[in-house]
Amino acid sequence: MEALDLLRLQIEWGADEALEDAPVDRLRPPVPARPPEPALHTPTAPSVPPSRATPAERAVTAAGAAGTLAELRAAVAGFDGCGLRDTAASLVFAEGDPATGLLLIGEPPGESEERSGTPFAGPGGALLERMLASVGLTRQDLLLTPLIPWRPPGGRPPSAAEIAVCLPFLHRLIVLSNPGRIILAGALPVRVLGGSARRRTTPAWIGVAVPGMPDPVPGLAMPSPAALMRTPTARREAWAALRLLRRTLDSDIAEK
Repeated sequence: MEALDLLRLQIEWGADEALEDAPVDRLRPPVPARPPEPALHTPTAPSVPPSRATPAERAVTAAGAAGTLAELRAAVAGFDGCGLRDTAASLVFAEGDPATGLLLIGEPPGESEERSGTPFAGPGGALLERMLASVGLTRQDLLLTPLIPWRPPGGRPPSAAEIAVCLPFLHRLIVLSNPGRIILAGALPVRVLGGSARRRTTPAWIGVAVPGMPDPVPGLAMPSPAALMRTPTARREAWAALRLLRRTLDSDIAEK
């Protein structure tokens, strides 16, 4: 009641605002407020965006890292950028002696090659051996490889994308084996590696440009063994190419 009586007295005396217990210096500048302390946090490593390289670009990188044919075979076997690897029963890699300086590139693997894992197997391989023997050569005198290392499902022709993914491995194989001559056995190897050149009735050496090689490698086009089995009349063309090969090899030997 005393506090209420005191309040009534202050109102009667004309008080219209509350007063603080201690005087306030209105002329002193205000003290700036302290900024809030930054929240402590553990820095995180910047996120690494996923690789945007295409399968063909990845193939170039994987093939380029191989310094030997054995390393290249392992790179091909471990490459997951081509769906043919998952559908094929086996990998078909190069076979033979790279020191001979003669490389034979054939069509994509067939059923016999897929089953055995070796290039130019089965009836086509037997025919090839007879063809080579006619000019004094054997399988051991060449390095043999298919255009691509896996057989497409059902033996269908490989797509352009599948060839593009596999091609860097073939290019690297050529660079590592460093052949003096290349035989392109089949229309597809000629089309892929021969560039604008086309297989002709009269055999002739063409330049095969390979990334990583300083100069084009002399290449000779001829029908594949599988084509000869389907079309016996093409054997005359194959025989002409084999005779040119024999003359060229003899000339190379004479010049050494």
